[in-house]
Amino acid sequence: MLDATTRSGGTATVSPRAAAELAVAAAGPVAPTGFAARVTRVLLSPWSRLSLLVALLASAATTVVLFQPQQLLTNGWPPQLGGAAAAVAYAVAYGLCTVAFVPRPLLNLAAGALFGSQLGLASALAGTVLGAGVAFCLGRVLGQEALRPLLRGKWLKGADGQLSRHGFRTMLAMRLFPGVPFAASNYCAAVSRMGLLPFLLATGLGSIPNTAAYVVAGARASTPTSPAFLIALACIALPGLAGAVVAWRKRHRLRGR
Repeated sequence: MLDATTRSGGTATVSPRAAAELAVAAAGPVAPTGFAARVTRVLLSPWSRLSLLVALLASAATTVVLFQPQQLLTNGWPPQLGGAAAAVAYAVAYGLCTVAFVPRPLLNLAAGALFGSQLGLASALAGTVLGAGVAFCLGRVLGQEALRPLLRGKWLKGADGQLSRHGFRTMLAMRLFPGVPFAASNYCAAVSRMGLLPFLLATGLGSIPNTAAYVVAGARASTPTSPAFLIALACIALPGLAGAVVAWRKRHRLRGR
């Protein structure tokens, strides 16, 4: 065959056509070109994915405003669900609500009022970890590539470096420290190089004290003079006061520099 290899003087030679076919096979699949390829590149670009993330979060927040989940505090849980099944359903709803920026204190109070201290705490913590994980994954997949080049300020670079190098202990402190917005810390960690597993572990452990205080307060709201309710209020108020003092002192130190 003319297009196959031929032998001449004991050596094998390759015809030009066969050599071209071998070169194409070695180069691998050819990237698609044309209008479809340009549309694909635009849709998968970092800023397109970031726009999708913003649209998803805006839609979730709008849905929450329309359905008003805070009515659970007054209307109670649907009677069709009860026990562990209701706690699991609430944990899923809790997680989705935190992604949509519903304040966690409100959700924790509702967990205590609906399920009591023990089951309410378990449901609230599960929802906390679920919501944090969903927000982290959304931010990592849809927002990290577009937002990382914007980390040029001193404070932004410092926060990114701290989360990237010491992710677990930094996130643990952020969860324990009152006043740090839950959603903001989720997306900050997603933009950094922090791993998902340390993020979830730090979130679960660091959220226990604050979550437990609100859940107990919600469970004992009908008896506001009970010791459990008063202790829960103290556990809510004292860390918040301590956080305000620390923030005030740091603010004055920065001004003095």
